Amino acid sequence: MKTLVRGGEIVNEGRVFRGDLLLDGECIAAVAEGGVAAVPPGADVIDAEGMLVLPGAIDDQVHFREPGLTWKEDIAAGSRAAAAGGVTSFMDMPNVVPPTTTLARLEEKREIARRASLVNYAFYLGASAGNLEEIRRVDPRVTCGVKVFMGSSTGDLLLDDASALDRVFEIAPVLVATHCEDNAIIRENLARFEAIHGEDIPPSCHPLVRSRACCLASSSLAVRVARAHPGSRLHILHLSTREELELLDGGARDTRQVTGEACIHHLWFNDSAYLRHGNRVKWNPAIKEEDDRRALLEAVNDGRIDVVATDHAPHLPAEKEGTYTRAASGGPMIQHSLVAMLQLAERGETTIATVVERMCHAPADVFRVEARGYLREGYRADIVLVRRDAWRVTPGNLLYKCGWSPLEGVEFTHRVAATIVNGQVVYRDGRFTGARPAQPLLFRGGRS
Repeated sequence: MKTLVRGGEIVNEGRVFRGDLLLDGECIAAVAEGGVAAVPPGADVIDAEGMLVLPGAIDDQVHFREPGLTWKEDIAAGSRAAAAGGVTSFMDMPNVVPPTTTLARLEEKREIARRASLVNYAFYLGASAGNLEEIRRVDPRVTCGVKVFMGSSTGDLLLDDASALDRVFEIAPVLVATHCEDNAIIRENLARFEAIHGEDIPPSCHPLVRSRACCLASSSLAVRVARAHPGSRLHILHLSTREELELLDGGARDTRQVTGEACIHHLWFNDSAYLRHGNRVKWNPAIKEEDDRRALLEAVNDGRIDVVATDHAPHLPAEKEGTYTRAASGGPMIQHSLVAMLQLAERGETTIATVVERMCHAPADVFRVEARGYLREGYRADIVLVRRDAWRVTPGNLLYKCGWSPLEGVEFTHRVAATIVNGQVVYRDGRFTGARPAQPLLFRGGRS
């Protein structure tokens, strides 16, 4: 079946131009600047006049909480929120119950996604000191990466020993993605604030407990270990400090051994948000100062930071309440990530072309995703239509299973009008169509 997406402002590979997209089944058949000469007989026509036409966003860091934590979120609900937000592919993290530390558990999650997901999917294998053989045998064709929690985790998924980390980088046949915080520094800082405040530590102390020093020490260690293994690839997740930007590689993206990601909340909020939102903006790593937010945005704009993602990590409202030390870290973001970045473009803090580069093109390049992330002939037809339309985030228009958002009350100037996955419309004008065309992401090889 052919589909013509007609008359939109196409944003792709650094250019903005009016044109049409001709889809043939699940793939893009033509990108026609200025429009096609004639509508193919029998083609379904989607009128994109006055809309932005973008590649679907690829989110390289989500926590859809399945299996074992599905009262917070599950793959079905998370993928619905993703589709409504213009995210057509996700990569899901291993800190579920039981943790995804074996190849069998990876396959179990793929099977859940095959049944439940509205958008394309991939999953990380979690690293632990005891699963090195599983890491060695992971299939680079269907696995996005190995996730290493160097801080902010417990049990089998905490890996902050330098020798064990060295072994992971030595043997991993895929990209290694790291959560970088130093637990020893965190424990020392927390003890100091508990001595001052007891159990009543203010949420505003979070960036002092999980300090810039704890981030820099851990990310520096990850870079040192990665560079000792020239064939390895390191992707530092959710950078939060200006100092860490010095660790990233420059040059052409396909030559970089060390790449980095920034998350929406670190680009949207600064530490003044703790006074307004309290534990609802408690993420790990912590949101830090305005100077850090501006430095991260500058690095997004000049290309030092490769990817913008969400770290979508839902918890129920009750799990975010109570004392600082008891409140869970993380929050839902995937339904609003694209429009939030477009809002930053509206403010002049970035550009729409940069949003597409960091949320669509770069994730495909860094993770070597096959035939996605760009509007190109022969690529999968993962497409988002966005219209200019002011709207406000309210509890009534949230799709998160947890039922809340730190962005409630925020007004956006852009709205996702339609989301196309593998050539089929899955979401349009606030409604889901019932189509389920999602596919597993495929990747082009492993080590450099």
